[in-house]
Amino acid sequence: MTNKTTVKRTSIGQYPLSLLAIMTALVLHSIPAFSADVVEFNTDVLDVKDQKNIDISQFSREGFVMPGKYQMDIHINKQTLMDQPLIFMAPQDDPKGSMVCLSPEQVKLLGLKQQYESSLKWWNNGQCLDITSLEGMQVKADIGTNALYLNIPQAYLEYTAENWDPPSLWDNGLSGVLFDYNLNAQRNRPQNNEATTDISGNGTTGLNIGAWRMRADWQAQKNSASDDSAQSNSWDWSRFYAYRALKAWNAKLTMGEDYLASDMFDNFRFAGVSVKSDDNMLPPNLRGYAPEITGVAKTNAKVTVKQQGRVLYETQVAAGPFRIQDLNDAVSGKLEVTISEQDGSVSTFQVDTANIPYLPRPGSVRFKAAAGKPDDSEHHSEGPVFGTGEFSWGINNGWSLYGGLLGSEGYNESSVGIGRDLLALGAISFDITRSNAQLEDGTHTGNSYRISYSKRFDDYDSQITFAGYRFSEKEFMSMDNYLDARYGDNQSESDKEMYTITFNKQFKDSGLSLYANYSHQTYWDNPADDCFNISLSKSFDLGKITDISVNLSLYRSKYQGVTDDTAYISIAVPLGGNASLSYSGQYGGDSGTQSMSYNKMVDANNNYSVSAGLGSQNNTSFNGYYTHNGDIAKMTATAAYSEGDYSSGGLSVTGGMTATPEGAALHNIGSPGETRLMVDTNGVAGIPVQGGSGMTHSNYFGKAVLSGINSYYRTNANINVTQLADNVEAVKSVTQATLTEGAIGYRKFDVIAGEKMMAIIRLKDGSVPPFGATVFNVDHHETGIVNDNGMVYLTGMNSGEKMNVAWDGKQQCEIQLPKVIKTENSDGSPANLLLPCVNSVN
Repeated sequence: MTNKTTVKRTSIGQYPLSLLAIMTALVLHSIPAFSADVVEFNTDVLDVKDQKNIDISQFSREGFVMPGKYQMDIHINKQTLMDQPLIFMAPQDDPKGSMVCLSPEQVKLLGLKQQYESSLKWWNNGQCLDITSLEGMQVKADIGTNALYLNIPQAYLEYTAENWDPPSLWDNGLSGVLFDYNLNAQRNRPQNNEATTDISGNGTTGLNIGAWRMRADWQAQKNSASDDSAQSNSWDWSRFYAYRALKAWNAKLTMGEDYLASDMFDNFRFAGVSVKSDDNMLPPNLRGYAPEITGVAKTNAKVTVKQQGRVLYETQVAAGPFRIQDLNDAVSGKLEVTISEQDGSVSTFQVDTANIPYLPRPGSVRFKAAAGKPDDSEHHSEGPVFGTGEFSWGINNGWSLYGGLLGSEGYNESSVGIGRDLLALGAISFDITRSNAQLEDGTHTGNSYRISYSKRFDDYDSQITFAGYRFSEKEFMSMDNYLDARYGDNQSESDKEMYTITFNKQFKDSGLSLYANYSHQTYWDNPADDCFNISLSKSFDLGKITDISVNLSLYRSKYQGVTDDTAYISIAVPLGGNASLSYSGQYGGDSGTQSMSYNKMVDANNNYSVSAGLGSQNNTSFNGYYTHNGDIAKMTATAAYSEGDYSSGGLSVTGGMTATPEGAALHNIGSPGETRLMVDTNGVAGIPVQGGSGMTHSNYFGKAVLSGINSYYRTNANINVTQLADNVEAVKSVTQATLTEGAIGYRKFDVIAGEKMMAIIRLKDGSVPPFGATVFNVDHHETGIVNDNGMVYLTGMNSGEKMNVAWDGKQQCEIQLPKVIKTENSDGSPANLLLPCVNSVN
C-alpha cells in the first residue's frame, strides 16, 4: 500500500542539508491533491525505517502556522510595520486549519482609507478581521522568519510616498526617560599668563508618556585660572516645555517656554502655548529646510551657536573651514555664532535663518498660532499677554496668499504677503509688515518690506537656495524691540536693511564646485554687520595619483564694528589605505600660518590628523585632532602647541542615556532630545546594528539605541549579519519604523545564540517523535525538525534551556538541555546528545 500525506510548500533555505535532500525528494514525487493550497506526497520514497511514524501535517497547507500566540513582524506590500503579538486559531468551519486573528487595533495600523475600514467584516465575536471583506487581499505567514505578509491593493490604502507613511502608521514609541549631554573642556596655557580652564556643557533631559514629550534644556559653564584669580560657575535650566503631535491637523502642540517660530514676525521668547503646522509631517519632497552655518577656524576651536542666550549647538572643530548643516530645521530667527580659538581669541557673528518663499501646495492651508506672555532667560514674565496667528494658502498652482496678526496691550503687528511660482524662473514672494507700539514717548508706527527668491537651475547644476532683501522703516519695531524699549535697557538694535543670499554651483565637466553665502545687515542706530563666505573646491587626477583635492575659502565677518578677514587654501593628496597628506595655508589680518598634515581614517569610527606648521613670525606649531565615534558616545580630542605663544588641549564628549520599561542603554546622539530607536537583540550582547546616523552594538543586556532618526520618516534598521559570531543566527535581521518627533521607538530582532549540533530525542516510553516533528524554543523560534529515528540538528542551544517538540498540530512534550553542552567527544569527533522528551504540555 502506498503511504501518502500532504506537505507545505516552503522555503528550503531554513533546514540542514540532510533535510534538504528529503524535502527535495518529496517535492519531486508530489502529485496534486484536493486544492491549490494542498499537496499530496508519496512517502515511500523516504528512507525511513518506521513508515507509519511520520507526521508532516504541519506542511499540509500554504502558510500553515500551529495555533497559538506569536510575536511577528507585519509586512504590508513592501513595507514593514512594528512587530505585533499575533494569535493564530482554527476557524469554526475548519477545526484543523489555522488563520491569523487581526484585532481591530492591529487593523488600524494598516493605513486603510476610511471608507474601506468602515465596511470591514469580522469573525470570532468581532475580534478578528474577515480577510475576504477586502477583495484582493492576500495573507501569508512565515513561521521561519516570524513574519506575516499582507498583500493589500494600493487603492485601499492611504497616500504613501517613498520612505514616508500616513499618520495612521506613525509610532509614538515607548514611555521612558532620556538624558542627553554635550560636554566640552579646553585648557589653555599662554606663554606669559596663567593657564585657564573652560568647561561647558549643554543638553536635554526628558520624559515620554504616550504621545507627550516633556523636556528641560540645560546649560552649564565653569571657568577657572591656575592662580585662582578668576573663577565662575553657572548651571541654568534654560527652558521647560512639553509637546506632542496633532496627527489629524499635521501640526505640533507646544506648551511651556518656547520661541515664537514665525515666518513673518521676528522671534522672541515666551511662556504659553502654540500650535503650528509641522512640515516634517509632510512627504519629504514637500518639507522645508534647515539653517546652515559656515566659517573658518584659525586653530582647533569650539563653535557655539546661541539664540537669545540659549545654547542650541556646541562642538569642537579642526583648524580650517567648517560647515554646520545638522541644526534642527525648527530653528528660526537670528543666531549668534561664537568661535573660541585655542589661542584664547574669540570671534562672533550672526546668522539669519530666513525662510525660502512661502509656497504651500495648491489647495492646502498651513497655520501657526500662539498665545502667552514674553519671558526672559531667568524664567520671569516680561510684558503683556499676547496672541498671534498666521496662515498660508495655496490658491492654485501659481499663486499663494499668506498673512498674520500679533497683538497685545500696547503693541500690535500685522503682515500680508503673496507668493508666485515663476516655473522656469523660480519662486518669489513679497510681504509687508506693519507695527504699532505704544511707549511713554508716544506712538511708534512703521512698515517693513521683504522680498524672497529661490531657484534651482538644473541645466546648470546650480541653485540659489535663498535670496532676500528686507527694508524696515526707522519707526518700525519688532516685538523684541518693543519689550526692550518698555521693560529693558533699550539696547536692542533697530534693523534697517538686510540682504541675504546662498548659492551653490557644480561644474561637472571640470570637477569644480562653488559655494557662496553672503549676508549684510544695517541698523538705524548701530554699525552695519557683514558676513561673507565663498568656497571653491576641485578634484582631479595627476598621473597615477587620483582624487587630489584643492580647496580655497575666503571669509569675512564684520560684527559690532570688529572685522575678521580670513583666507584658507588646502591641497590633499591620497596616500592609500584611507590616508592622505595635505598642505594648508591660512592668512588673516597681519598673521598667517602654513602647515603640513597627515590624515588617517582608521576605520568607520576612528580618524585622526597630526600637523606641523610655521607661523608668520617663523615660530613652529604642532596640532593633533582625533575623533572616535563610539557606541555610547562621540569623543573629539585636540592638542596644540605654538612656539613662544601658547599650548592647549581640548576634549569634547557627546552622548545620551535612554531608559524604558523594555530596558536601558547608553548611546551616541546627533542632537539633544532627538528621536531615537531602541533595538532589542533578544538578550544577546555585541550584535552590530546599523540605522539612523550609523552603526552601534547591543550592550550586555542586548539593548542598543540608534540616534539620528528622522521624525515622520520611514527608517530602516538592520543587523550586519556579516559580522555575527559563528554561534549567533539572526532569524529576523531587518526592521522599519516611522516615529513621531521625540519618540523612543522600540523594535525587537529575532536573534538566536547558542551551540549547533546533532541530537537524538527519545519519548518517555523509549519511542521517538514522528518524522517531521518540529522543535521550538521558548520564543517560538524553530530550532530543528526531527529526522529518522529521532535524529535532529538543533541550533541555538544554551545550557539548561527548555525546548518544545510539536506534532499533530500541537505541542506534545519538552526537552531540557544539559547544564554543560559538549559539542565534541574526547577524540575530537562530533558529539551526539540524547535528550528525553517528557512533561507533556497538551
